[in-house]
Amino acid sequence: MENTKPTMIIDGRSYPINGEKTVIQLARNNGIDIPSLCYHPSLSTFGACRMCLVECEGIGIISSCTLAPREGMVVKTSTETLRHMKKTTLQLLLADHDNECTTCPKSGHCRLQELARRFAVNRNPFHQLKERRPLDTSSPSIIRDSGKCILCGNCVRACSEFQGIGVLGFTGRGQSSEVKPAFGLPLGQTDCVNCGQCASVCPVGAIVSHSYNDEIWAAINDPDTTVVAQIAPAVRVAIGEEFGLKPGTNAMGKMVAAMKKIGFDAVYDTAFAADITTIEEATEIIGRIKNGGKLPVFTSCCPAWVKYAEEYEQDMLDNLSSCKSPQEMGAAVLRKILPETTFPGIEQKNLVVISVMPCTAKKFEVNREEFSHDGVKDINYSMTTIELAALIREAGIEDFDTLEDAPCDNPFGLETGSGVIFGATGGVTEAVLRYAAEKLTGKKSGDVKFYDVRGVEGIREASLTVAGITLNLCQVHSLANARKVCEDIRTGKKQYHVVEVMACPNGCVNGGGQPATLYTDKVVPLRTKGTYAHDAELAVQAPQDNKPLADIYAKYLGEPNSEVCHHLLHTHYTKRPKYTK
Repeated sequence: MENTKPTMIIDGRSYPINGEKTVIQLARNNGIDIPSLCYHPSLSTFGACRMCLVECEGIGIISSCTLAPREGMVVKTSTETLRHMKKTTLQLLLADHDNECTTCPKSGHCRLQELARRFAVNRNPFHQLKERRPLDTSSPSIIRDSGKCILCGNCVRACSEFQGIGVLGFTGRGQSSEVKPAFGLPLGQTDCVNCGQCASVCPVGAIVSHSYNDEIWAAINDPDTTVVAQIAPAVRVAIGEEFGLKPGTNAMGKMVAAMKKIGFDAVYDTAFAADITTIEEATEIIGRIKNGGKLPVFTSCCPAWVKYAEEYEQDMLDNLSSCKSPQEMGAAVLRKILPETTFPGIEQKNLVVISVMPCTAKKFEVNREEFSHDGVKDINYSMTTIELAALIREAGIEDFDTLEDAPCDNPFGLETGSGVIFGATGGVTEAVLRYAAEKLTGKKSGDVKFYDVRGVEGIREASLTVAGITLNLCQVHSLANARKVCEDIRTGKKQYHVVEVMACPNGCVNGGGQPATLYTDKVVPLRTKGTYAHDAELAVQAPQDNKPLADIYAKYLGEPNSEVCHHLLHTHYTKRPKYTK
């Protein structure tokens, strides 16, 4: 058949237009990397950096991020004029930039650094303008270095468009322009929910996660300390990107092998703890539905969502599940049973628990007062996927991609599909259904998949009938969407039984601590696909079939939602006034 798709010409070659809204998007979809600093496929276009300029016949020089492709359009991306303009732009940016690249956490992953090499900016005719400015380390999750900011506005748009909060904004004019929180407050004293999406979209080192790798190394090297770690489900399908593996590759076994080489005494799977969360949350939901409790039940796995609710949706706090997140449930159980099993007699102060998360908000969560007992935090430090990769490289492990897979340690060694899919939006809901369906019907099902709750829409609804009960379900990602859902519930426009909320777009697979990429729209779906592929290949896919977990309940916890469970595995929430510490 004759191809009827419209086409345009880029650098002398014809390319079909497949619904792309901008020339830069079409170019990248065809393997042409038009340079940019302020363009991000998940954000509105800004056109500030001027690095994506192209020459368009009939129009002239124009930014490709604001230019819509059309039939017969002809553009060039690398004329001598464009090369000169882009090189000059880079030189001007570098003159107004803290160029201490060797000590920058983003070195090697910095888009400005990459483009300076690409355009051979070896010498800069412009004098350095920007003075060194103090770091904002007030947040446990995020560090801001305004001396490295290039005013691309990505962080401003991410906070506003993804989360609907707008903690960051532009201040000043001309050379005095800055990006900072309102009133010049430190980030830790604002409404920031610690999601880290600002760091994820920052092309330079102006916003990065708050790393505690030095403290973790100190614990590993302390002979009097036992260091154990747990790894979240979404980490396994993303960390491989840091070592050249395809996005979505399940690298769990290689991570465990690397961490054992580094010196961790035991490595556990947070997917196991997610099974505990599923059982506790499903039991709570069933109880509320049968006993006329507060509905809908909002999930409480995402600490950024929980903090947002404490600040912005305070009338909904009674609707939140009382369950702790999987990392906190896992830590609480580990601290209870390890002194009796794996490390007999160990004192809590000598047991250091590390969590490896796709999320920067987990760093805030581990410091909540509710998750400390007798002066000891349940989790000492939380590190991101990116920070674990840095730890592995610092240890001199150069063969990550060829490491022989190692298993996780018991008692948290068995991973189930239900625990693994927590990493994707809709996964918590599906895991709860896999457990609740059997409990409500009293029958085992051959297929435990619930495809109706899978999808990438910002707000997704599904209605399922189980044992004669019709469950109205809603899965939400991004807090701007959560705000819409809360308002619909308040006004009576929507009635749900369960609402799952994840702060990061597409869930934990796209968390603020995951490897950043120019091609989020292509990479994140591969991580999600890898998550469900891993689920499908596992022999055990529902938490009620997790035999080691059943043994832990029998020996240590009793029945789900028991008094012991509520003491160890459940928590409460606090109304938080805005702009306070």
